[in-house]
Amino acid sequence: MIDTPRIVQTEKRLTAVIKLRVPTAQIREFMGPGIQELTAAVAAQGIATTGPWFTHHFKRPGEFFDFEISLPVASPVAPAGRVTPGVWPAMKLIRTVYHGPYEGLHAAWPEFETWVKNSGHKVTEDFWECYNVGPESGPDGAKYQTELNWPLV
Repeated sequence: MIDTPRIVQTEKRLTAVIKLRVPTAQIREFMGPGIQELTAAVAAQGIATTGPWFTHHFKRPGEFFDFEISLPVASPVAPAGRVTPGVWPAMKLIRTVYHGPYEGLHAAWPEFETWVKNSGHKVTEDFWECYNVGPESGPDGAKYQTELNWPLV
């Protein structure tokens, strides 16, 4: 389900973000429109993206998802509605790739968490998912690839 996790050092990058706090049961109602809003705002400013979109979760979801929908960008965005500029810091993290439809992410994270605990690494409360290959590539969810990233303490 997931690739063997590995430790990665990332570099600082500029982002455009929309912060959301939504009921867990309604996440699908907000995710698609949020990424569309974010993408449209960045395009309207003529700013190039520098990678796939990602979500930064401030903590493990419970009743609510507290997170940001983020898009890496080549230059700072101007605030536009809910879209704000951001900076994603450089960090050392543990990364794996989940292969499959988004519905399987709820099982991929515990598998990843088990690996992290067994490895002895300490991670932060926040984490992020980067959607490298998704619905834009076609309807076959088995071909989706989502990076699971957990910053090290």
